[in-house]
Amino acid sequence: MINGLCQRCNTKADATLPNGYLYCRECIGVGRISEEKNLERNIEKSTYPKIVTPLSWQGKLTNQQELISNELVNSFKERRNHLIHAVTGAGKTEMLFKVVEEVLKNGFRIAIATPRIDVVDELFPRFQAAFENVEIGKYHGREYHDAKDEQFVICTTHQLLKFYRAFDLIVIDEVDSFPFYENKMLHFAAKNAVKEKGCTFFLTATPDKKLLKQAKGKAINYSLLKRRFHKGLLPVPKEKYFFKPFISNKGKVHPALIKQIRKIIDMNKPLLVFVPRIKDLPIYKKHLTAVFKEKKIVSVYAGDKERQSKVARFRNQEIDILLTTTILERGVTFKHVQVIVIAADDPIYNTPSLVQIAGRVGRSADDRDGLVLFCYHKYTKNIRQAMKQIRMMNK
Repeated sequence: MINGLCQRCNTKADATLPNGYLYCRECIGVGRISEEKNLERNIEKSTYPKIVTPLSWQGKLTNQQELISNELVNSFKERRNHLIHAVTGAGKTEMLFKVVEEVLKNGFRIAIATPRIDVVDELFPRFQAAFENVEIGKYHGREYHDAKDEQFVICTTHQLLKFYRAFDLIVIDEVDSFPFYENKMLHFAAKNAVKEKGCTFFLTATPDKKLLKQAKGKAINYSLLKRRFHKGLLPVPKEKYFFKPFISNKGKVHPALIKQIRKIIDMNKPLLVFVPRIKDLPIYKKHLTAVFKEKKIVSVYAGDKERQSKVARFRNQEIDILLTTTILERGVTFKHVQVIVIAADDPIYNTPSLVQIAGRVGRSADDRDGLVLFCYHKYTKNIRQAMKQIRMMNK
């Protein structure tokens, strides 16, 4: 720590130990740093064998996917940063396979980092299946274990704090997602984790103005894909105005909302219900359980100790209705899922968030459409802009 500035996360320390020394609270989750101790960081010098045929995936990309896949390989060869702007369900994961293969077969090192634990848990088995003979490291705060210096790492963006000049390529998935978005500490970590001659790829369906400006100015390479891998359109959300509160004083859910849920239940399809506030989850769960007695209804949020198992059970169709906060707004895929957003006008749902939530639906080749319902009391700018973006990408 120099002049009270943490050298690991670049944050000004403002907390004091009993002995009077300052320490950094911002990155304490990966170990405490204080004034009386030195932080030693060594440039990564590990060497890796060239894997002749690392990719075992036998699938086929669409023509558009193939084009972008080749662009990514060229960007890595040129060590150019790259923004991949692709609609939800476009097959961004599969488009990465070729560049991952290029990295591994030439003895380089790669990390795929994402802000959300749930996305790590989703990506890891998919890459394991595609690269069967490659050891892949999986790191996030819910599954702690010592690092093994793997050539291929999939992790949360917080885990990048542990690496220094380690990767030839870092891919940041869902780059506009909380907590990475506008988080100076995590941006600093990502910048430090890539080698000086390495490069970074950014993946998202909803890039911010800063990234788009860099792409427009040719500061970074850019790829745009407006179609899903199955060539279907994005489901356009239906909108429903509610005059009365979604929950009554007696803790009962609005009958019009119950009616919408019953329609989905009768279709025998899984339902993801987004609720803006954690404190409301038990209220919705209690009333919906009373109404739909024969159905399995579960709630989940970021701090839930059973978060991973609940999401896995919903994916395996062991849960009929999953009540969730925004933790599942992006990066996760559930077959045949339908979506209801309660209080879509709540400030917690910005435009990218609503677009991403809508993108959970219709991701299967055999089920390209489905219901996305935005419920609101006030028609906000964020709802209007989300609808506009979805329709624009469908043109």
